[in-house]
Amino acid sequence: MTTPSVYLDRVTKELSKLPGIGHKSASRIAFHLLKMGKPDVENIAASLIDLKNNIRACAECGGISDSEICSLCSDTGRERDVLCVVEGARDVLNIEASGEFKGRYHVLSGLISPLDGIGPEDLNISTLVKKCAAGGFEEIIMALSPTIEGDATTLYVASLISPFGIKVTRIAHGLPVGCDLEYVDCATIAKSIEGRVRI
Repeated sequence: MTTPSVYLDRVTKELSKLPGIGHKSASRIAFHLLKMGKPDVENIAASLIDLKNNIRACAECGGISDSEICSLCSDTGRERDVLCVVEGARDVLNIEASGEFKGRYHVLSGLISPLDGIGPEDLNISTLVKKCAAGGFEEIIMALSPTIEGDATTLYVASLISPFGIKVTRIAHGLPVGCDLEYVDCATIAKSIEGRVRI
């Protein structure tokens, strides 16, 4: 398709590289940017550059941070004896949004996936084992996706941590709040029944 501007084509092409944004959505965003004032567009561009240039991995948990140690790891009010292990930094944000967890985090930066060529040595697992060996943790919560890769990673990490005598738990898998059983797959229902709790 021919468009009247190479600049519009370029922006549309670049925006469509983002997850969940196809060509039509990218085109819609590009036209919206054209309607915005120049200062607003410059602010968006500057914030994207700042994001890429200034965010780094936290030296303590492996999550995202503006400084060497993230605000969660430096928060002295958090529980120091409970560690939640997650796949990626985005999972930290999702768990924090729940308001239920007040401990510390460890980001693996992926899951074991032999089909994708990702082994334990490619993940942030050795640092986790060193933390556990140093002591101080009562519980490690494995909060990984309920997939084959997530389960394999959970079992592998648990096998490395168990010699330290630390309780290893995993988050419950089950039905989302407000869902209708009619629309839930059999595996999820099975996990929900297996993980049932006393009332």
